[in-house]
Amino acid sequence: MTRRNPVPLSVLDTSPVAVGQTSGDALAATTALARAADAAGYARFWVAEHHAMPAVASTSPGVLLAHLAASTDRIRLGSGGVMLPNHPTLVVAEQFAMLEALHPGRIDLGIGRAPGADPMTAAALRRTVEGLGADDFPAEVIDVLALLGQDLPGRAPSLRASRLSATPVATSSPQVWLLGSSLFSAELAGSLGLPFSYAHHFNTGHTLQAADAYRRAFRPSPVLDEPRLMVSASVLVADSDDEAQYLAGPSRVMALSLRTGRPLGPIVSPEDAARELDALDPVAAADFFARVPGTQVATTADRAVDELDALVARTGADELMITGTAFDVATRVHTLEQVAARWPSDVVAA
Repeated sequence: MTRRNPVPLSVLDTSPVAVGQTSGDALAATTALARAADAAGYARFWVAEHHAMPAVASTSPGVLLAHLAASTDRIRLGSGGVMLPNHPTLVVAEQFAMLEALHPGRIDLGIGRAPGADPMTAAALRRTVEGLGADDFPAEVIDVLALLGQDLPGRAPSLRASRLSATPVATSSPQVWLLGSSLFSAELAGSLGLPFSYAHHFNTGHTLQAADAYRRAFRPSPVLDEPRLMVSASVLVADSDDEAQYLAGPSRVMALSLRTGRPLGPIVSPEDAARELDALDPVAAADFFARVPGTQVATTADRAVDELDALVARTGADELMITGTAFDVATRVHTLEQVAARWPSDVVAA
């Protein structure tokens, strides 16, 4: 397949915790993955924020990013994302201003609206229910931008944010992105003139609508003259389709737990996943995984790259971010290396 629109490739990681692993093991695996992405020529490496989830070790993006930036050489590091309702705006701005001061030109601040946690955990993080609603989110984004020295014309920050700055003497600022899986976030990112990353890997079925909503809502800003859209996809590659499907089993068990309200434990092995999936009603399981595949692209590297290229063509994305759930980090590293080796060399260069 001829690649019509080569775009930069990036990585999103949640620091998945597998059965028998500690959080330290999972974070060490994320570090190894970031180094592999750096060596393979990926543009960005983002880490997520989730709380009270036994399968996820990435709870504090700012802390983890400081470690990853010191452990890599040139790749941009960022949050995918910081869940803004969980934190005071000044805390977020100061953390990422400090990261930018330590690693200038390498830091992204991806901001999300969902809490990434259950309501009780979200309230404990914020210490109050105030600021947890969607209505507060646009104003809080504007305040973070103002605290980082990025005022938007016609968008006044709060009086407090207008009088403060996140760092005493800033020489550069992190690149701010809005993240989302809804039309709300797409339209807000467009109206603010910010780059937007759509969580296509959530498999909501609204990717094309969100891309269109973002572009229709876009207004030029001091940040961007034109829209900049990134889409994410869950990807796992292996030497054969059968092996890829087998290795993707743990992600399907996780998807089943998330969508059916079952307790979400650590990532199970492919062997245990196969046994659990084989015990399901085959007709019901086929219908469920057709709608919620777990891993969207699980195949050989050549076919995976063709599918990713088709996703770029459908969405008109300016960047592509890949993520994946697997039992071991070797599978995730192999996926990154094999995809990068087949992506256009003028975009990804090891």
